[in-house]
Amino acid sequence: MNTLIEVVALFLGFVSWILTLITLEDQHWRESSQDGSVILTSNLYENLWMSCASDSTGNYNCRDFPSLFALPGYIQASRALMITSIVFGSFGLVATLVGMKCSKIGGENYVLKGKIAAVGGVFFLLQGLCTMIAVSWYAANITQQFFDILYQGTKYELGEALYIGWASATLAICGGSCLLCSCGIMTDNEKIPYPVQPSSRGHVLSTVAPSQSVPSNYDRNAYV
Repeated sequence: MNTLIEVVALFLGFVSWILTLITLEDQHWRESSQDGSVILTSNLYENLWMSCASDSTGNYNCRDFPSLFALPGYIQASRALMITSIVFGSFGLVATLVGMKCSKIGGENYVLKGKIAAVGGVFFLLQGLCTMIAVSWYAANITQQFFDILYQGTKYELGEALYIGWASATLAICGGSCLLCSCGIMTDNEKIPYPVQPSSRGHVLSTVAPSQSVPSNYDRNAYV
């Protein structure tokens, strides 16, 4: 049963790691809103690294953000969180492969392998949390600007990359939880038997030394 849970957790972690890479590379983190527009001449869309524009003929042009320090703080934080998420996912995959009981890597010390698998589960949880914070923070800023009446800039809507990121975070959290649960469950065959020592209750420990014959002076003085 534990082996099946570990395989499912590894599959979920791997899929979430791939989806995190796709989210980071996707260009559609946010798209310009078409609300109230009658004639659509161009479409703007951005991700964490560049801004793109496409016209009605299908031609598009992209440019990288010119300065890192000129970007808003939430974009810089989302970059860092997404890169950290990929690093955590990589560590989680390696630790899970080493810690799986069906894996020959690391020998047959199942106690140690279980601890390594638990570490992999923690890495998957951290991956999911980093991805969830990054995409949710980015989406919150899009929503805030969209409903802000005083905002005069271009209003955007949620892009497809954010939904992929939410799916990735959910799968990573589920995979990490499965790994931690599998490490906490031990079957009867996997439990380590400990020798039972008999209770000392009812046993009287004798502290009196065995009696020894004391030499008597009676015989010596009997004939004096």
